Amino acid sequence: MRQPKSASRPTPDESLDARLVRELATVLNETGLTEIEVERGDLKIRVARTQAVSHTVMAPAPSPHAPAAAPEAAPDIAPAKAAGNAVKSPMVGTVYLQPQPGAPPFVKVGDRVNQGQTLLLVEAMKTMNPIGAPANGVVLEILVADGQPVEYGEPLAVIG
Repeated sequence: MRQPKSASRPTPDESLDARLVRELATVLNETGLTEIEVERGDLKIRVARTQAVSHTVMAPAPSPHAPAAAPEAAPDIAPAKAAGNAVKSPMVGTVYLQPQPGAPPFVKVGDRVNQGQTLLLVEAMKTMNPIGAPANGVVLEILVADGQPVEYGEPLAVIG
């Protein structure tokens, strides 16, 4: 007769799963991501953490298109103006305010923009994704700093 498995001893598969969860948690901590999901055959593991949402201004990185040390946080940014349309990030990634290091920014506060005009880039998985203006208007606020990591749905700029 087969002996029942002891609840205190994990099977090799269970210890592998626990090890994978720990590795994924380490990736979350190292990258600043809040969620990661891995799928291998029938195994699907999702590791997520919650964090308080705050908008802070960060000092620009010395080389905007290369990994940089974590910049120091400045005072919180005021909430977006009610008179404008917030442009939100469609993905998790890193924001770049200019097309390449040393180039002028795509837009500045006070610039008039046309619908679809590139406001900034969000790099995700080594792909630069242009974020366009949702409508014609004036840039009222830029809510992120160059090189800042952003979450899905995080406000990036306000167009009025």
